[in-house]
Amino acid sequence: MLNFLKNHPFAVEAFFERSTVLTFAVPKQEITALIPECLTPDTFNDQWAFIAIAMVATRDLRPKGWPRWMGSDFLLVGYRAFVRYRNNAGKNLRGLYIFKSETNKQKMQIGGNIFTHYHYTTADITERSTSDTIHISSQQSGFNAGLSHASTEDISLPPDSPFATWKEARRFAGPLPFTFTYNPANQKVLIIEGVRQHWQPSPVKVLNYDFTFLKQLNVSAPVLASAFMVENIPYYWKKGKIEKWIGH
Repeated sequence: MLNFLKNHPFAVEAFFERSTVLTFAVPKQEITALIPECLTPDTFNDQWAFIAIAMVATRDLRPKGWPRWMGSDFLLVGYRAFVRYRNNAGKNLRGLYIFKSETNKQKMQIGGNIFTHYHYTTADITERSTSDTIHISSQQSGFNAGLSHASTEDISLPPDSPFATWKEARRFAGPLPFTFTYNPANQKVLIIEGVRQHWQPSPVKVLNYDFTFLKQLNVSAPVLASAFMVENIPYYWKKGKIEKWIGH
């Protein structure tokens, strides 16, 4: 019964007040070692694969169709890889593989771990904003990020980014249409589709960052490739679908 519940058995909706995503480039072979056998890295120039850290302020998160007053507000942090999955219909799906998730409230940790495989923990996540800066941090998790989103600022790509333009970088801005979970015991893939409208991420300048979990992944010198932000977006996730991976 519990295994069934973890497979995202119903649709969920929320309102994203703000979603900020920092994307890091690593050699593609290093991502291959971190993801399930059914997935392949989503690469750029057949050289770089990507890890994204998403920091999201959500409002009214609840089962889809429930009234807003029954929803809850959370700060969420997700660590994930950009991947591809070729399904049994032969379609090549772009999506995400979740390494770990964090939230600022135990309620979300409990619910998230009952209804998903996203490995939620609770941490002292805080977000402080001024007119042109945002600071997101957690002492317990050992991360902090300082960002500037002043509208008058001419923002350049990070100096060592593999991308030549922001247009290239937007392909890896997230979130992608699908999220994948794999059960190696029965070789079944859980596919969750996200639905959103008016998703137009804007570049942000990264003032500083430090993520302990990124270091724990043991990838060699991840390179900050881009940083994007969206605000005020309704979003929902469809009920999960499961298929047996037959290999290709």
